[in-house]
Amino acid sequence: MAGLTTAGTGRRRPRLWRGTVLAGAAVYFLVPLLASLLFTVDVPGQGLTADSYTQILGSPGFTSSLLLSLEMSAATIVLVLLLMVPALVAVRLAVPRLGPVVEVICSLPLVVPAIAFAAGLRTVLLWGPEYLSTTPFFETFVALQNQSFPVVLVLAYVVMALPFAHRVLDTGLRAIDVRTLMEAARNCGASWPKALWRVLLPNLRVPLLNAAFLTLALVLGEFTVASLLGFAPFAVWIYTIGGSQAQLSVAVSVLSLVLTWLLLVLLTRTAGRGPASRTSSRKG
Repeated sequence: MAGLTTAGTGRRRPRLWRGTVLAGAAVYFLVPLLASLLFTVDVPGQGLTADSYTQILGSPGFTSSLLLSLEMSAATIVLVLLLMVPALVAVRLAVPRLGPVVEVICSLPLVVPAIAFAAGLRTVLLWGPEYLSTTPFFETFVALQNQSFPVVLVLAYVVMALPFAHRVLDTGLRAIDVRTLMEAARNCGASWPKALWRVLLPNLRVPLLNAAFLTLALVLGEFTVASLLGFAPFAVWIYTIGGSQAQLSVAVSVLSLVLTWLLLVLLTRTAGRGPASRTSSRKG
């Protein structure tokens, strides 16, 4: 009986600690969110109102800044995946010894502060037109800073997203036998691009979605680099409008946070409906 009591107590302790940690995390995340929500709907002298949320779509600059951030997010995601997936596959198949080197290179953006990174980019962009005004490269510098779609900002976001994308994709590649899959596809007559597209990428469904989501969250929430370079994507617009309409700014932040969570849940459910889950459901 004593042994059973001790065992039962040992099983209860992990559950108690797990519940305590989850409750603490819920309080840590939900209390600020609820406080922000209350701030947006409680207007002194008017009581509870949803005017802050109904005014979002009609606010000047909201649609244009959000569309700009979404366009840059899509371009950044495509460039990051096109850069990282072939590179990591090539490292695992051909030169595994370069794996640590690639990891160090991809982790460098974490070492450089965002403000220093933005200052360096700004210095180069100011230096370029001055010394290259008589060369064909002058138009390139102008095109990179196009306000309607700042390519330089997309390239900066690609660099900033490398640490997160590398970690997620590298973990996904370690979970599968890349060499066996690629050799089997090659033995069946598939070319290298076709083997990568038809065989390897479906097995990386979850890591690809995770890398895309992390990149999307980075682009939508990044403020420092965009502000110092003089562009006005979604995060900069939220900060700008906060000076004159604080409730509207907080309402947009709360709404964007909720939409990000919903997107994360959607991506998680979509990833869970991959080929493996469909195969198991058919067997069942």
